[in-house]
Amino acid sequence: QVQLVESGGGLVQPGGSLRLSCAASGSIGSIYAMGWYRQAPAKQRELVATITTGGSTNYADSVGGRFTISRDNAKNTVYLQMNSLKPEDTAVYYCYGRLRVTMISMYNDYWGQGTQVTVSS
Repeated sequence: QVQLVESGGGLVQPGGSLRLSCAASGSIGSIYAMGWYRQAPAKQRELVATITTGGSTNYADSVGGRFTISRDNAKNTVYLQMNSLKPEDTAVYYCYGRLRVTMISMYNDYWGQGTQVTVSS
């Protein structure tokens, strides 16, 4: 089955940067979109950014141009470059993929295990 493997989370100071990576593997037929959601303590999970295989992007207003999502279609990998990080960016970040497995015609949603991003001085 499909697996989304994340890396790049950690602890940074306000104003710092991190780059998250997520690679999709398994019986993948095709990927429509990948992206990132986050969930802060006592908060609902919210969209951060998504990108389609064709390159169309969607960002949450809260990232305010500080984040950039990109993808490497050949590697089935999505990246999130996070700059000018703020304490309110602290959350568990979840990789998301909308993809089709082999031999299946419809797309389904898949999730990574989550990686902690903490922005604190």
